[in-house]
This record gives sequence, C-alpha cells and structure tokens, in this order.
Amino acid sequence: MTRFQFDIHAADGSARTGTITMQRGEIRTPAFMPVGTAATVKAMKPEAVRATGADIILGNTYHLMLRPGAERVARLGGLHRFMNWERPILTDSGGYQVMSLSELTKVSEEGVAFASHLDGSRHMLSPERSMEVQRALGSDIVMAFDQLVPATATRDQAAEAMERSMRWAKRSREGFDGGGDHAAKAALFGIQQGGLDEPLRKASADALIDIGFDGYAIGGLAVGEGHEAMCAVLDYAPGQLPEGKPRYLMGVGKPDDIVEAVRRGVDTFDCVLPTRSGRTGQAFTADGPINIRNARFAEDQGPLDPDCGCPTCSSYSRAYVHHLVRSGEILGAMLMTEHNLSFYQRLMQGLRDAVREGRFAAHAAAFLDRYRKGRAAA
Repeated sequence: MTRFQFDIHAADGSARTGTITMQRGEIRTPAFMPVGTAATVKAMKPEAVRATGADIILGNTYHLMLRPGAERVARLGGLHRFMNWERPILTDSGGYQVMSLSELTKVSEEGVAFASHLDGSRHMLSPERSMEVQRALGSDIVMAFDQLVPATATRDQAAEAMERSMRWAKRSREGFDGGGDHAAKAALFGIQQGGLDEPLRKASADALIDIGFDGYAIGGLAVGEGHEAMCAVLDYAPGQLPEGKPRYLMGVGKPDDIVEAVRRGVDTFDCVLPTRSGRTGQAFTADGPINIRNARFAEDQGPLDPDCGCPTCSSYSRAYVHHLVRSGEILGAMLMTEHNLSFYQRLMQGLRDAVREGRFAAHAAAFLDRYRKGRAAA
C-alpha cells in the first residue's frame, strides 16, 4: 500500500488541486483539517466530522502527552481507535502549546523544559520526545519539533529560533526514521520558520530541503502579524518550498486568509476558528460571519446560511439556534459547529473545483467581495 504520495491534478496560476494518498485514505487538496485537540473535535462526533467533508483531522501532541498520556493511548490501540476516527490524522509537534500555555519554560539546545498547565508538573519536550509521542499516538502525518517566536520578535531572535529549529528538524528526522513500523507507514513534515524575513525563510527552506521531508509547513504565521503581513510572506514563502510536495500553512485561518493562501500555492490548513466560533455564537456564511446571539435573530425563521445545505441549515432556524446559544444549551454549540465545519469544507470544495476548471481568479474574487462586504456590514 502507498505510504505517502502527493499528486497535483491541476493548477491555475499558483493555486493547485491534488490528492495526498496514504494508507488510511486520500486527502483532497486544498484541504482544511478540523482541530481535534484532545482526541475530539469539540461538540462533534467523528462520523459527523467526516460527513461535513473532512478527509483528515489534527490532534495535539502537547495536550495528549499530558492527558490522557501518549503511552496510555498506545496501550488502548492508538489515537485512531481511541477516538473512532479511521482516516488520516496529523499531529502537531507540541512546540506551539509549550510556548503559549506554559508560563514556566526554558529553551535549550536539548529542547523545552516546561510546567504543565494542568498541574504544574515538569516535563521536557525535545525533538526526540516529540517523535516518540507522535509515534505512540499512531499519527499519520508527524510534524517536526520547532521553536516559535511571536510577531514582535526581533530579526536576531527570529534568526536564532529558525537556526535552532533547523537543528531540531534534523533530529526530528533521525528520531522519526528510527521509529520502525510507524516510520514505514507515516509521513514527516518539516516546518519553515524565519518570521517576516524573506532571507531567513529562504535559509530555513534550504535547510529543510537538504534534510528531506514528505511535506513542508509554513510556520510562524497567524501569531499577531496581521493579514497584510501574512500575505506578504505568502507572496514568496510557498515558492521557496518544493513544488511537488504538499505545503501546509499552520494555524490559518479565516476564510479570506485561506482563499488568499490558496491563491499563493498553499495546499493544507488547520485552525480552531470554526469550532471555537461555533461554541461562542459566531456562524460563518457566504455573506460574512454573523453573531447568532444578536437580538435581531430571535424571530428569524431562515437558516444560518441560505446557501448551505448542511443538516443544521436544512432543519433548524436562526431563531431556534439563537435560543439555544443564548440559553447555553449544548445543542446550540453542536449545531453551530456542524454548520461552521460544513461551511469550511464547502469553501475548500469550491476552491478545488475552481482550480480544476481554470476559473480560480474569478471564483476567489467573487467569494472575497461578497464575504468581505457582508463582514463590513455586520
């Protein structure tokens, strides 16, 4: 069976559509991966996530190593069996959460020593330990361990973190390759760093290519730099990475960010936005996001999005969902999340179709114009 293969079926400008083939299934690109932080996409059953059109989900190394523990998950048959998701799973390396959730961290060449946000217990996450945890989980796509810096970092700080990340990438490669049966079935992605600096990004890409990975992620964005700065990096960063390998933009994003990134040659995405927004009352629609908690929806008998055929929009009114969300009912979060994930998957299908049919520029322009006008009017 195929371990990992990426086929590009069509391109329109820099945008492309293709298929990643792995033993647990195919991933259509451009692809959006719902985030299943703690072995669950919040407020959704796995079969409902699949029904939205998702081909792959993301699991979180940091959270799962702390609770319930990667070794426990392994004893229970691996993450796929544990959470009843038999399709591909990508696991992040844990580096982002180490930096963002723990106030007590110490970065060294070995790795990152940190205090658990759950109970204060001390841990060390290194490239080798990250590979070990992801192997225990049974991840299909494993991410190299890297060091994150905020958008406010100086060039010297970004350079130091990038250079360390490249040394860690080599150790991640070695740790992954020593993984026996898991390495024979899974894939490893490297992560480009370098902040907002083009030469640093190029040096990072060159180092990753020299090591060799199945796919390449663009890291260090969506950390406060803003839409324009992100797009400026994406004007050159994807082109620094191998054309024949998948390009993954980590932690992005908003629907218009995704469209702009696909325009620039990005293939895969993940973000907590559709699920988190669903739990807080924000629904994504073709006419921009709406806050279903607003009083104007209290007697609105229309669907969340008239263009959407998801189970929520087919069966429930804005008025009912408004009532559920305002009342704090669990069903409200479930229906909103189902809709948002369906919206994102419909967005990705529309992008794939537009690339395949050679009409990406017109499709993207029409989507962005409608979405942004609606957002501005909200």
